[in-house]
This record gives sequence, structure tokens and C-alpha cells, in this order.
Amino acid sequence: MSDATVTLDQRYTVSDASAFGHVAVMLGGNSSEREVSLDTGTAVLRALQSRGVDAHAWDPSGQSMSDFATAGFDRVWIALHGPGGEDGALQGALQWLNVPYTGSGVMASAIAMDKVRSKHLFRAAGIPTPEYAVAESQAEASVAAEQIGFPLVVKPPGQGSSVGMSKVFERAELNAAIDVAMQYGDTVLLERCINGDEFTVAVLQGQALPSIRIVTPRVFYDYRAKYESDRTEYICKGTANDEEERQYADLAVAAFAELGCTGWGRVDFMTGNDGQPLVLEVNTVPGMTSHSLVPIAALEDGIDFEELCWRILETSFSADEIQADVEVAAHGT
Repeated sequence: MSDATVTLDQRYTVSDASAFGHVAVMLGGNSSEREVSLDTGTAVLRALQSRGVDAHAWDPSGQSMSDFATAGFDRVWIALHGPGGEDGALQGALQWLNVPYTGSGVMASAIAMDKVRSKHLFRAAGIPTPEYAVAESQAEASVAAEQIGFPLVVKPPGQGSSVGMSKVFERAELNAAIDVAMQYGDTVLLERCINGDEFTVAVLQGQALPSIRIVTPRVFYDYRAKYESDRTEYICKGTANDEEERQYADLAVAAFAELGCTGWGRVDFMTGNDGQPLVLEVNTVPGMTSHSLVPIAALEDGIDFEELCWRILETSFSADEIQADVEVAAHGT
């Protein structure tokens, strides 16, 4: 099942569904991404159950964590998107309860959810990312916009699924975009708009999956393009050759590691006319719906949806659990 060299960034293989124990698929929640989370969680739950996993839905919007603590779950498949599920809060609660969970830990989840701090780390590490600025008012945003130039993208730093995000082509549109973003917090992120191709690369158990190039008829890849439109195209592999594919894969793994992320996730890019991929952000709990990107990339790599959900559940095994299994294998007891 494992060996002494296995780490949390590599695959820890589970062959028997009973090894997972009693599994909660946490879905729904109270964030602006509740509906997407319900779709993700329902699909994951069905996939796990089809493979014989003792999995059950748990929606924290109507079921308390105190009730969860006494429900007898052995681990959690986190399918909650956005604040409260993807930002380290849930991860911290589960860690305090000593219940293993899928994906990244508390700190990495919090940093990845915070687009501003993520970009600070990318810039410090030499990982290319679009020029950006942070503002706490329309006046500050106006100054920053002049420095960055138009068009630019305005977004709240702590939301996912493009919630609260606007593409601003001229100054007259700026204040309205700031108002939309500030519905979700006290600060906004302004980012240079890169005219070019949008790519994404999923990371699973330390390895990059095939890239996807996203083509949408909308102004940008917004919430409707992600979850509602049937006109969005996904080209996988998205690159022109093996050299380009390796470039995206290496940058994705580097960005993932720089934030301390583990298990699984997705790294989003924009690439302009110069051909340089620029990292936008890391998603630690990507969607797993019919329109989602990670399942598309996994299938290109020969991993069907049920197997993908299983492998993500494998990431819930903690270092202590892995070490205990290594010792059992080594001593035969």
C-alpha cells in the first residue's frame, strides 16, 4: 500500500474502500458558491458510493460542527467552495477535532484563498504573475488604475468562481466595479488585464495533469461561462507541444508548492502575445461539476471521475496515518 518514501505530495495508494472508514462529503455551506458546492458534493458522493465507500453528505449550513464531532466520521471529502470551506476555517476545525480531510492544510488554504497574499508570494518567489495593486477605497483604486492602465480586472481578494469580478475597459466603469467587489470585503485587487489565452493546470498528488485552454465567447471566463454556458470550449491538452506543456506543468507545481498546498488543486494562468504564462491564482477546492476542469484534465490522463474522487479521498490520509502504515508494512504486524 505504501513505502517509506511516500509524502503528502505523492500518491498514497488505497486499494480497499473500507480503509477510508466512515466518510463525510461536506457540501453546500453558506458562501456565495453554495449552489456550485452542492453540485460538486452530490457528484462526488455518488462517485464514492459507486466504488463502495461508506460516504454520506453533510451540509454545515444546517448541521452544526458540534453535531459533526459526535457523528463518528473518520475523514472528510471537502466539497465546500469559497469562504468557510476553502479558506482554512473548516480545515482548522477538522484539525482541532483530529479528523483527516482532503486537500491542503489550514495555512495553505487560507493563503491560496487570499489572492493578494498569494500574489505577494508569487512575486517574491519569481513566479510570473500579472501586475497588480490593492485598494481600500475608490480613490486608492483610481490611483492604482492609472498606474496599471486599462483594461484591467477588479476582483475581491477572497472569493472564488469569479464572484464579484469585473473587467474594466475605461475609467468611467471603474467605480461601479469597485462597488461590486467591495460587497465581499474591505479591499479589492486590481490586476492588469492580459489579452490572450486562458489556461488551467490541475495538480493531483504531486503531479500536474494535462493543461486545458479555455475559450469563451463572453468578455471573460466568468461565473456564467464556468457553470451555465454550453458555448465555453475546453481544449485539452491546451498547449501546442511538449515543451510548452512542461512549462505550464512546472509553473503549476511551483505555484502550488510555494503556497504550501498539498493533495490536489488547480492553478489558473493567462498568457499574452509574448507567450509567457502568468499565474493568476491557486484553487485548493476546485469544482467537480459537469462543467468543471479537473475532471476533464484527469480523463485526458486516463483517470475517470470515480477514480479521481477516490484518489482525492486518498489525500485525506495524514502523515501520521501514512507513517503508521509504513511501520506496519516494515514490521509485518
